Amino acid sequence: MTSLFQILMMILGVVRTVIIIHFIMSWLISFGVLNMRQPIVAQIWDGLNRLLEPLYGPIRRMLPQMGGIDLSPVVALLGIYALQIILTNNAALFY
Repeated sequence: MTSLFQILMMILGVVRTVIIIHFIMSWLISFGVLNMRQPIVAQIWDGLNRLLEPLYGPIRRMLPQMGGIDLSPVVALLGIYALQIILTNNAALFY
């Protein structure tokens, strides 16, 4: 059961890292540091969007419209941190 706990924590860590990369990349695209006309940038951006949309979609439907501000990555990160805290506090159940 310890390995199940470690696998869950690893998956949550990977998802957290992908969300942070997506968040930073969106800011770099917004400020013109990254150009979407470059094929590699467009492919990475499209891949990240396809990967994270199943996570962001339900969150976006629950949140009110914020006038162009997307808070779904922040809510997703808070949810991941909360899940990690819950798993860590209940780690004794996995042993």
